[in-house]
Amino acid sequence: MSIEEMGRRAKEASHIMAGFLTRDRNRALESIRKGLENAIPEILKANEEDLTEARAKGIGAALLDRLTLNEKRLQGIIADIGNVAGLQDPVGEEFDSRVLPNGLRLRKRRVPLGVLGVIYEARPNVTVDITSLSVKTGNACILRGGKETLRSNTVLVTVIRNALKEAGFPEDAVQYISDPNREYVNQLLKLDRYVDMIIPRGGQKLQELCRRESTVPVIIGGFGIGHIFVDASADPEKSLPLIGNSKIQRPSACNAVDTVLVHQALQDSFIPRLAQYLAERDVELVAHGRAWEIIKDLLPGHVREGQPADFDVEWLSLKVNIAVVDDLNAAVAHLRAHGAVHSDAILTNDYENALTFMNAVDSACVYVNASTRFSDGGQFGLGAEVAISTQKLHARGPMGLQELTTYKWICEGSYSLRE
Repeated sequence: MSIEEMGRRAKEASHIMAGFLTRDRNRALESIRKGLENAIPEILKANEEDLTEARAKGIGAALLDRLTLNEKRLQGIIADIGNVAGLQDPVGEEFDSRVLPNGLRLRKRRVPLGVLGVIYEARPNVTVDITSLSVKTGNACILRGGKETLRSNTVLVTVIRNALKEAGFPEDAVQYISDPNREYVNQLLKLDRYVDMIIPRGGQKLQELCRRESTVPVIIGGFGIGHIFVDASADPEKSLPLIGNSKIQRPSACNAVDTVLVHQALQDSFIPRLAQYLAERDVELVAHGRAWEIIKDLLPGHVREGQPADFDVEWLSLKVNIAVVDDLNAAVAHLRAHGAVHSDAILTNDYENALTFMNAVDSACVYVNASTRFSDGGQFGLGAEVAISTQKLHARGPMGLQELTTYKWICEGSYSLRE
């Protein structure tokens, strides 16, 4: 099937989807949940075949981790469908109502966006997340996953489409581009006649390709250098496990910390402890300047001297930059210079410094005394996420149900005429 035909079918399906009530869409989600639950052995088998091929091709650890589905992860992904079904449906919500002096009644009503084009890499969970959020909000979607997860996604989408059909929904509300040829991505990016939004979930190159080539509006996100600034007033005992959680809990995630900046007042007391704590957990330390001088001889085999370019690397692995800064202003300047657009945190017991950081740091998610790993639709109570947007128009941060809607003006008069 051509991309043009997929777009046409998706647009037709989106019109049908928009007509269903919340209870109908929840029924479709339950059908999908049951279908996936029944297909767990088949999904895991396909995923293992993807993993075997990926390992043979020498794909890196970070990508392998994103590709991997075990039974626990898969059960969690399937359970999230039920969580999405239980969320309040934003479609049909009315807000900003007013009555003009001439008697005209105005209000905004939330409606589905229409057709989503989602391009992503080795993340089969995205296939399920996008589907559940799209169905809940009455949208249709065209998915294009990476070639390294083709078998997994093919099984997932087949099950999903069958479940939609059984529930009385158009199966073309969820379509998948199975051909790995990059030309199909280029065609999808030009499909503005049918597609209403492109959402790329992947590395910087994919984001830049979509921004440069698409004639469809693009939501940019999922990439950014994550920072934690340890202020002079921070509690060292509590800071260690928080930094560890931000780096180690899932190092391949886009919200894992990449750089730890330590206030100079704490450099001699805290940096050796932090280095020891992380090294014991197999984290490679990339130490810069004063931090390098402090720990270069303490942990041979676990630390190397950092280069300026390392500050612009999203590690996606058990590596982290450590550097000393003079004060809060220097920390903020560092963040502005090195890609702080995603998830960034300050550890402090000084309210004024916390407030200054919150106001000065222009990231999608800014944290005070909390792990950067919370940047996630499920953790934010959104049920799931379609992406984490780092741009400023339409949506920012984890994108849940509301971000997959737009609105229309509803205007009611009494045979009103403009004077």
